[in-house]
Amino acid sequence: MTTLPWPAPLTATLASAGLDPAHVLDVVTRTLDEDLGWGPDVTTEATLPPGAVGTADVVARRPGCLAGVPVAAAVVHALGARRAEPVDVAIVAGDGVRVRPGDIVLAVSGPLRTLLTAERSMLNLLGQLSGVATATAAWADALAGSATRVRDTRKTVPGLRVLQKYAVRCGGGVNHRMGLGDAALIKDNHVAAAGSVRAAYAAVADRAPGVPVEVECDTLDQVAEAIAAGAGLILLDNMTPDRMREAVALARPAGVRTEASGGLTLADAPAVAATGVDYVSVGALTHSAPVLDLGLDLRS
Repeated sequence: MTTLPWPAPLTATLASAGLDPAHVLDVVTRTLDEDLGWGPDVTTEATLPPGAVGTADVVARRPGCLAGVPVAAAVVHALGARRAEPVDVAIVAGDGVRVRPGDIVLAVSGPLRTLLTAERSMLNLLGQLSGVATATAAWADALAGSATRVRDTRKTVPGLRVLQKYAVRCGGGVNHRMGLGDAALIKDNHVAAAGSVRAAYAAVADRAPGVPVEVECDTLDQVAEAIAAGAGLILLDNMTPDRMREAVALARPAGVRTEASGGLTLADAPAVAATGVDYVSVGALTHSAPVLDLGLDLRS
């Protein structure tokens, strides 16, 4: 069993959020090693005496939605454990909370050399994940009042998929498949290889009978073919709102859900939701979300 370098309550917090603490440790370790693999923190060690202790706050510089606060706490604990220098971390604002500039997110106390060395790794993860949550929250707000939900894609930062998809949930979104094996998505190349939508669907259903299958469709004829084949979810790729509405009219009586996709922006949200689609697929939630600006401020 993996020995976790942080208090049991933090492990419980991560687990209750649906995160595997061992996976978080792996990400945290790799993130710290990116900074420390070239040698010690020469700037911090030169400017701070070994025994200096203090407290610092992680503070929001911009408004946004938080995600990854316990992950940031894990960074500080992990470095403290690596150095046999225990730290204290208090979560002030948790994941899913919307913050304003000046709001305190975390308070960290302990050896100042450890706090400052952990600073960038902690903020990189917290800012990245909170950026995803903030982008997702903007979509959730734009879709408010409708039954349409925003979903992520597999267009994620390598190595951060689990955490990014967690951040989407923090922002009010819904996860698409995590990988290639927990659900099938039949795209245009698969259809071309199989010869038709119906043939592609039959091949996937035969190979993996217990796996949910979604079919990407560019035309209403393909939508009708996917419904007839037995698809439970249809991805409406680059369709206009009018065409989406027609596709929904075909799919809904058959109990088939629909998902809009293809270069959608926040400005499109009201018109897309009005078509009645169940989901809006937005790759930009994870591949292009700006990081949320947060900083670490030492208390004087």
